[in-house]
Amino acid sequence: MNTANDLNPQKSYMSWPILGLLVFVTVIGFENIFYPFQNQGLSVVLSWIFLLLAYIIPYELISAQIGTTFTEAGGGLATWVRHTSGDTLGYWTSWMYWSSTLPYLIDVANSVIVALSWMILGDNTLDKHMSNMWFGIFTFVVILIFIVAENLFTRSLEVMSLLGGAAMFIMSMLFVALTAAGVMKGLPIATQPFNWHAFMPHFSTHYFATTGLLIFATSGAELGATYIMQLRDPKREFPKAMWMLALMTGFLVIFGSLALGVFFDANHLPDDLKMNGAYYAFMMLGEQMGMGKILMYLFAATQLIFMLAQLAVLIDASSRVLSADTAVRFMPKWLLQQNKNGRPIHSYIFTAGLCLFLLLLSSTLPNINSVFNWLLNLNGIVSPYKTCWVFFAFLSLRMQQDKFNSPYVFIKNKAGAMFVGGWCLLFTFVCATMGFMPQEVAFGTPGFTHQLIMNIVSVIVLFGLGFVMPAIARYTNKDMPEHAVE
Repeated sequence: MNTANDLNPQKSYMSWPILGLLVFVTVIGFENIFYPFQNQGLSVVLSWIFLLLAYIIPYELISAQIGTTFTEAGGGLATWVRHTSGDTLGYWTSWMYWSSTLPYLIDVANSVIVALSWMILGDNTLDKHMSNMWFGIFTFVVILIFIVAENLFTRSLEVMSLLGGAAMFIMSMLFVALTAAGVMKGLPIATQPFNWHAFMPHFSTHYFATTGLLIFATSGAELGATYIMQLRDPKREFPKAMWMLALMTGFLVIFGSLALGVFFDANHLPDDLKMNGAYYAFMMLGEQMGMGKILMYLFAATQLIFMLAQLAVLIDASSRVLSADTAVRFMPKWLLQQNKNGRPIHSYIFTAGLCLFLLLLSSTLPNINSVFNWLLNLNGIVSPYKTCWVFFAFLSLRMQQDKFNSPYVFIKNKAGAMFVGGWCLLFTFVCATMGFMPQEVAFGTPGFTHQLIMNIVSVIVLFGLGFVMPAIARYTNKDMPEHAVE
């Protein structure tokens, strides 16, 4: 029988449904369906169906195969690439994985502030009470507080993930169910015409530039591999958690998007839909049900718990990826050190520093809504680039499948598996590259140029620092054994 992960001082097992909820917390929430809906309207429903069948389910099951192949190390995606393609690419994977989580970490902290504002103000007037500067300051404070809390409460991750994931999925199902019941009773549909033509995608440069956000909204399955050794029977239970994740994700994105078309006119959407759309939705649903703002406040409280759970998972798991299974010659010794709870505390500090850089960069934008949207769009670039490594690792594994023992195999035919893995890799890379184009501002305007430069600078800094670390390590790790981590 496998033992619990050595990074867990409690030595307790995690059930696969809890792991499924934990990863669901980081993969998608109710608010994630608003981002693609604002960009693509009702046509996003067909985009979701296509992605579910051709991308999301293969992605989860690819993660299941690689995760069950490498169960003895705690590095997750970095471990996969390191074992299939060597230490150098393993290092690059861990760096890109870690750095790509930072824009989302800030976005989640932003969402904490937005949720609190709706709970306190009861409306969308946050920008009238807070400047860009204070929005950034409070966001940074939330990140710092949670880094400290993460080290004080070792059980907070599991408890908050269970509460946040379960509550958000229940609220999402409630929204879909009540919307369907309302339509059956004559609730008018805001999007007109609500017919087959309204669901047809309009293929354009903008359409493909926004598809990276769909990948971002559903990526993160591989993060569960960093906790695989906390399962009692990883080889059997991890694939179950991945199937659970795929089904929950598919339900939310498809039926949730349909429900949005009932309350919002997909042809004329609010500019702040990405930031406030979920609150608008539950407010309108509550008014239709004769409940006033009760549902909105209930969602705001759920969103707050959900986002705090995401902070817990992101800060903990991404830093574990960076420090748990990376060849020491690539990383400075201080960045790999762990505290008495087994947490990479210096990785947390470095995380906070780069988050501050992104917050300062975003402060050059005109208002809070533009800051929120830009960070989301930046995620649509860096997150798919990171996800490319999942499919690279899968292709490497299948090319050398005789060297590894995979208890779970996704597509037993090697040629078929290579085709699916290659398709997913190419699709992900193209969407990430197209995502550099700003989405909320018109092409050729000063605002477009400003955000394009911000996108390029951010990606260069986040990924480019990975070139600097090996040089620093050569000077700081001279007397350190090659595979030591402390």
